[in-house]
Amino acid sequence: MDLQGRNTLVVGLARTGEATADFLLRRGARVTITESKSREELGPKAEAWIRRGVALETGGHTRETFLAADLIVPSPGVPRHPEFAAAMERGIPVLSEIELAFRFLKGTIVGITGTNGKSTTTTLLHRILKDAGRKAFLAGNIGTPLISFVDKSRDDHLFVTEISSFQLEYIRDFRVSLALILNLSGNHLDWHGSMDDYAAAKKKLLLGQKAGDAAVLNREDPRVWSWRDAAASTVSGFSSKRPVSRGAFLRDGWIVNRDGQEEKRILPVSEIKLPGLHNRENVLAAAAAARLLGVSPSRIRSTVRAFRGLEHRLEPVATIRGVSFVNDSKATTVDASLKALASFTRPVVLILGGKDKGSDFHPLRKAVRKGVKSVVLIGAAKEKIRVALEGTVPLLEAGTYAEVVRTAFAAAAPGDVVLLAPACTSWDMFRDFEERGRVFKREVRRLAVRPKRKRG
Repeated sequence: MDLQGRNTLVVGLARTGEATADFLLRRGARVTITESKSREELGPKAEAWIRRGVALETGGHTRETFLAADLIVPSPGVPRHPEFAAAMERGIPVLSEIELAFRFLKGTIVGITGTNGKSTTTTLLHRILKDAGRKAFLAGNIGTPLISFVDKSRDDHLFVTEISSFQLEYIRDFRVSLALILNLSGNHLDWHGSMDDYAAAKKKLLLGQKAGDAAVLNREDPRVWSWRDAAASTVSGFSSKRPVSRGAFLRDGWIVNRDGQEEKRILPVSEIKLPGLHNRENVLAAAAAARLLGVSPSRIRSTVRAFRGLEHRLEPVATIRGVSFVNDSKATTVDASLKALASFTRPVVLILGGKDKGSDFHPLRKAVRKGVKSVVLIGAAKEKIRVALEGTVPLLEAGTYAEVVRTAFAAAAPGDVVLLAPACTSWDMFRDFEERGRVFKREVRRLAVRPKRKRG
């Protein structure tokens, strides 16, 4: 693919957009960046790109800019502006950053997608490979954009890549040697339009494979498992409920991997430090993938035993006068919140709310009735959640995260858990879920140093 002298358009100037623009400039392309933020909001970054010869459109997007391009690369999650449709009608290719990277990258791509557990599974698999002495790199949504590795990539490199539905929407020839599809539940429906469209984007990771490639699918997710019939690759499974003929499963308290007739015990479940059944499933998926990549059971066991998880994923924050605070800010879907709740046997004060992604919050009702003492609502979706949960448990309300923490603490008793698992994105109040989680932790720490007060 020759980019020299081509008119390229990068839509969005966040991390991936900047990496893409840099790549295109170094390949001799003429680069335009279009960004919804104003020049003032971008600050010094805007002038830096202009000095490099980029044409910068700020404060919105114009049809003329899109139609003047020979190639358009949107940043993940950029809204589906009508300008995209106009460009595609003219035959102008719209390609995701991972597609562009794939056309130049050397090495092997391991692609991991799903609604929940992507970051944990991606990080764990990367650590297993690194500990095993492999030249593995963490890429995609969780870390460095894939395109940033192109120039230094080599044939023996492994790129363990977290991939979103946004990125998969705009692929053509993108292919991974090993695909992991963890699960599927309603997410980003405000962007994709329907569950079927969201699922179709995820499925592209599997459909892009060829004979000789490998895939690991969730045996317990009916939709994901049904895709095996459409795969040209060799499919393995992972399951927390039953043995699989190829892949990883739980038996007698052990994670076991089977390849045809050969079985290998990997590690006892008791050695997994991550809480919750969903994290066992993440370990199963990573173990199955690692075995396909030739890592020994003993090496997998050693890394899993030492793995403590990621920030903002069921992260213990503090225990204040017997009340435990847990940060699961990454739980941006209803399904993720349900899995977080299922990780606790103690009573929970649950914090819900943020920006809605077109979710149905009614599935939370049963779990809330079963294990939640009260719910603290915050953010743009709080009224929608209130309607969905009306009549279950006391529904409290807060306007800031300082107020959230104080309100939740007042509703809790010694031995309870205050759980931030909001079932929504953070974009109504924060830049991302990381900022939301850190603000939550900051307010918990502030609460911890306040003078003791009598409850009630």
